[in-house]
Amino acid sequence: MELVAGVLTQSLALISDAAHMFTDTAAPAIALVAVRMAKRAADAKRTFGYHRFEILAAAFNAMLLFGVAVYIGFEAYLRLKSPPEVDSTGMLVVALIGMAVNLVSMRMLTGGKDANLNMKGAYLEAWSDMLGSLGVVIGAVIIKFTGWLWVDSAVAVLIALWVLPRTWSLLRASVNILLEGVPEGIDLAKVREALLTVPGVTSIHDLHVWALTSGKVSLTVHVVNESAVNAETSILPEVRRRLADQFAITHITVQCELEPCHQTDEEHHFAEVEPSGGLERLGAHDHAGHKH
Repeated sequence: MELVAGVLTQSLALISDAAHMFTDTAAPAIALVAVRMAKRAADAKRTFGYHRFEILAAAFNAMLLFGVAVYIGFEAYLRLKSPPEVDSTGMLVVALIGMAVNLVSMRMLTGGKDANLNMKGAYLEAWSDMLGSLGVVIGAVIIKFTGWLWVDSAVAVLIALWVLPRTWSLLRASVNILLEGVPEGIDLAKVREALLTVPGVTSIHDLHVWALTSGKVSLTVHVVNESAVNAETSILPEVRRRLADQFAITHITVQCELEPCHQTDEEHHFAEVEPSGGLERLGAHDHAGHKH
């Protein structure tokens, strides 16, 4: 309805708001499908299960918003050169209805916005669209009383710019998980320090921390221990306890060694810290398989 009203009133601000309203409708639907897919059990081909569908959906939603913002920006540029006549009264009425719908959407999404990236993305879209509808209302009032037609395009651009930072944040978080980067909120240096200070540990290497999806953090590491220390009874329990207590990481794989193993993949070298503070150049293992 808002899109049709935007065309009839020739209001780009309404069209912009309608586009974001559409993404608000599409995003929860995509998120729900992704959540259902993520609940499927792991199988012989996908031993990690289907949790990544949630992240793929979040990345898709972010890219959809970027596309809308680019279109609105380009259309506003064309209209600023020759502003069309805008029906400010119709624009105002439809914008008020749109704002009410956005408020209802925000209310529905508030409870699950911190559960995963998809629901957070849907909530941010509804929140930004509510402010966008408010901007359209203000723009319609200004046009009605001043006749400044360029305000319509200006409001549309502001809506697009307002959405971009939040969209970028969602896309960056999604890409970080897809690239198996260190999850937000985890300091890798502190993880190393916690492992290196375990009694009996002389050094560590091949330390990897990543997230399968929101809230599902995993860790793998090779630990070099003193020969006089029983790794199974002394080191492993303490490693598990520290990772769980300090970083809430419980899905871990630890390989204990009496001396550093030799890796063959020399294309992914990185420096690891030893207890003495020195650096040791070690090759990274095949991270895609996470095999130990």
